[in-house]
Amino acid sequence: MTAASPSRGPLGNVAVIIPTYNERENLELIVSRVHAAVASADILVVDDGSPDGTGEIADKLAATDERIRVLHRHSKTGLGRAYLAGFGWALDRGYGVLVEMDADGSHDPAELPGLLAALQNADVVLGSRYVPGGRVLNWPKSREVLSRGGNAYARLMLGIGLHDATGGYRAYRAPALRTIGLEHVASQGYCFQIDLALRAVRAGLTVTEVPITFTERTRGASKMSRRIVLESFWRVAQWGLAWRLGRSGPADRTSRAAVR
Repeated sequence: MTAASPSRGPLGNVAVIIPTYNERENLELIVSRVHAAVASADILVVDDGSPDGTGEIADKLAATDERIRVLHRHSKTGLGRAYLAGFGWALDRGYGVLVEMDADGSHDPAELPGLLAALQNADVVLGSRYVPGGRVLNWPKSREVLSRGGNAYARLMLGIGLHDATGGYRAYRAPALRTIGLEHVASQGYCFQIDLALRAVRAGLTVTEVPITFTERTRGASKMSRRIVLESFWRVAQWGLAWRLGRSGPADRTSRAAVR
């Protein structure tokens, strides 16, 4: 552990943060599966004003289970901002571990205990599709090529050895999130995940990858868009250039220039 790494004591209480937008078909099932895997975990549903009634379903679940909380946001402003709102909520309430998980079932809650076990010896744990033992199910080949290519591009441009910096199934110790400067994060989508992973690496934290199985959603529509892909390509190029020129990047908590 480097001098920059926060002290690793007991993990503490776990908050699983699940952003939602039009996930009424999936929400109840994913919540029940999380509690089947880690009964003591609290779940925070961050709903971006879903017009399909996802927020109302979340409220009904929370009314019958004190382990479920709901954070309502008025509009859909992107995955990154939803997670930042959820992180702020959980950090303010003293949770020791914050978990990112999709609502659509692509992240298997049965693998959550493995992420938490790896966090005993790390500051950040990434669920990785592209390390030995990891895999992707039911994705079109074009989507997998895009994902693998995006990760190879990030490794090349940013000089980080992570195999799956774009994945959204991960666990953080609370001190790690406080260390990496969340107040300066402005990226979204795939780029948000790369941003936080890069900040952790640049801050000298221990980032561990564990294999997961990613399964394409069977209900509801994907939120992937061309805009998200283009944002990731452009921001990674900016960060890579800044790093090579010795300028500030996303890990520099004193400047917002690289993440505007």
